[in-house]
Amino acid sequence: MRNMFAKHQDYADFKGLIATNPGFVPCDLDGIAERNGQFLIMEWKRPGEKVSDGQRIMLQALAAKPSFMVVIIYGNTDTETIIDSYWLLTPEGKPVKSGIGFESFKQFYRDWYALADGN
Repeated sequence: MRNMFAKHQDYADFKGLIATNPGFVPCDLDGIAERNGQFLIMEWKRPGEKVSDGQRIMLQALAAKPSFMVVIIYGNTDTETIIDSYWLLTPEGKPVKSGIGFESFKQFYRDWYALADGN
């Protein structure tokens, strides 16, 4: 993720494949971690960048699953890891501001691991 010009998968050729829902295309996740069947989903957005409607629906559905934790991170990793803020999605899909800065997120990540590890 150090390359701000890195290409993302383009799913434009999937448009129209589902006749009853022609706009249905895959969306990507920026990070996923697994520990003992517990999953941490990380979606990165640049400050001011919006989550698309389809991605929002998918992230909310994942957050509703008991073994999934979903966090939306605003920042970038172009030359170094910069996190302006990060937001945890509740099981109801509501974003709750959980911290500011990479140092805070490092602790969030450690806490998630400990929780997944049963500690």
